[in-house]
Amino acid sequence: MKRLVLLDSHAILHRAYHALPDFSTAKGEPTGALYGLSTMLIKAIEDLKPDYIVATYDLAGPTHRHDVFTEYKAGRQKTDDALIRQLNTSREIFKALDIPIYDTEGFEADDMLGTIVEQLIHPPAGGKKSQEVEVIIVSGDMDTLQLIVGDTVKVFTLKKGIKDTIMYDEKAVHARYGFGPERIPDYKGLRGDPSDNIPGIKGVGEKTATILITTFGTLEKMYTELEAGHEDAFIKAGITPRIIQLLKDNKEEAEFSKMLATIRRDAPIEFVFPEKTFREALDLKKVKALWGELEFRTLGQRLENVLAGKSSQKMMPPVAAGQGDTGGNTPDAAGQMSLYPAVSKDELEKTGIALWLVNSNVTNPGIEDVLNFGNTDSFEVAKKMIFEELDKRDLRKVYETIELPLIPITHRMEERGVKIDKPFLEKLAKQYHAELSILEKKIWEGAGVEFNINSPKQLGEILFDKLGLVGKNMKKTGGGARSTRESELEKLRDLHPIVPMIFEYRELQKLLSTYIDAIPPQLDAHNRLHTDFIPSGTTTGRMASLNPNLQNIPIKSPLGKAIRNAFIPEKGFTMMSLDYSQMELRIAAFLSGDAKLIDIFKNGQDVHASVAASVFKVPINEVTADMRRKAKVINFGILYGMGVLALKQN
Repeated sequence: MKRLVLLDSHAILHRAYHALPDFSTAKGEPTGALYGLSTMLIKAIEDLKPDYIVATYDLAGPTHRHDVFTEYKAGRQKTDDALIRQLNTSREIFKALDIPIYDTEGFEADDMLGTIVEQLIHPPAGGKKSQEVEVIIVSGDMDTLQLIVGDTVKVFTLKKGIKDTIMYDEKAVHARYGFGPERIPDYKGLRGDPSDNIPGIKGVGEKTATILITTFGTLEKMYTELEAGHEDAFIKAGITPRIIQLLKDNKEEAEFSKMLATIRRDAPIEFVFPEKTFREALDLKKVKALWGELEFRTLGQRLENVLAGKSSQKMMPPVAAGQGDTGGNTPDAAGQMSLYPAVSKDELEKTGIALWLVNSNVTNPGIEDVLNFGNTDSFEVAKKMIFEELDKRDLRKVYETIELPLIPITHRMEERGVKIDKPFLEKLAKQYHAELSILEKKIWEGAGVEFNINSPKQLGEILFDKLGLVGKNMKKTGGGARSTRESELEKLRDLHPIVPMIFEYRELQKLLSTYIDAIPPQLDAHNRLHTDFIPSGTTTGRMASLNPNLQNIPIKSPLGKAIRNAFIPEKGFTMMSLDYSQMELRIAAFLSGDAKLIDIFKNGQDVHASVAASVFKVPINEVTADMRRKAKVINFGILYGMGVLALKQN
């Protein structure tokens, strides 16, 4: 049986736009909705494995629902210009993927979906029946659940944001609502839908609407019973006299709301199956070129991975220190041919650094990024364009005198590695695991029950249900559960003794899993640890470190700081620390012309101690370590835009 995936493009784009509001290109062009749509497409291709894909859209202007109810969707804000631009561009994505689009004036994307499903269930002469085709609707709108038919027509919908998805068939709808898909419009006729400004009957909530639907079935049957005077059936079902009166008084509103909530299946379109399957019609180069223009750096490779039967999460390896995919027409593990030209690792690394200097948003550039810059399949053409841009920006000197000379140095650093005191780590592991076990027992004792402290669900049940802790302005997770992340637990810190212990437990466990237990297996025969240094790894110019990251060794707490003692010099060598002297604050003094800051630096004073003396109104020799720390927070907080609340907390 073939599988057809129908996309409710409008709903997906709206959801993605609000989930990724700050997503934009290097030039500031918003692309969050487009990125969300593209990643959702890849997810649908990977998870659903469609034979055919079809997109549906709303068109600008009023629909048939507005014709009968001018307030339809009146509560919604005017569509942002940034989203309108992306809605228009999104059609180019489908065009590049050779995915047909269905839309028509006066009807919504939902109606396109309903009509296509109807034509598959009751096809015109020569059409394919739904029994021959499995249909999966991909949408962010729960209205589409009414289109589900057994196991033949399903809905793959977004629960929250653009990552959390769930598949609904008829059984799943029954499990969620207590009734079948065909009763969704009846339910909305009673309950209404605030998102679409469908009124329903004010005073009838979810629970009451569910009881009425499961007891009487359709709205029409319910009113037949009421008009026949069978109020006892309502009382028996648990419906109060007040609600019965509301039902009587608002019959027209309920029937009207049901009509608004019912997806039309008679839009003036004729659904035609694509001549080729999705894979047969796909031109991967065309898609990659468009995503390259939109600066979606990894999506082309992710789609290629999915088409090759690999996980979409298997990205191209990082290109640094002689690593990375250098292209070439060689088969990969799945026997697929790479689309990239063959390039030496050295050449790719040098060109990648030039690209990073031209656009620092493209960190750790790979071959796909180089080709995307030139919008070409030729590495040499793209390389020429990158170096032309490098000269335009007068960055050749930076490239040749700073970046290139660093490459052999970083390679030697990687090859040599850093010496680790393995016995010290083993001793630390024993000590920290023992402390973790003691803490675990203390937390269980405080909670009055044993539970998995690492499970957010179980921890939430202990804190919020069993212990009844309620913090101020507590937030929920993306999936709607009560959050137990650190920022939220901080609001509970003083409410119960086990909360501070949970912080200690988490810190110990993170230190063990990230460093103490993780480092020894990565050591070579000489107990040296090797990382990948990536000169182009950040947008700020700071070098990055990967596999493992050696630039994040803890220092704030005594527990974390102890790990640094495991990094030791080889016999006959010394560990040395070199740092710029307050680089950011010197730049701030220079750019602002601030007389006090300039004076502090000219006199060689400690800038944080000097500011502390001024803030706390004490002589500089009376500044305590805590005062200096607070002054440091102020100095850097102002530079990096820290707000009042964050300043207070820090």
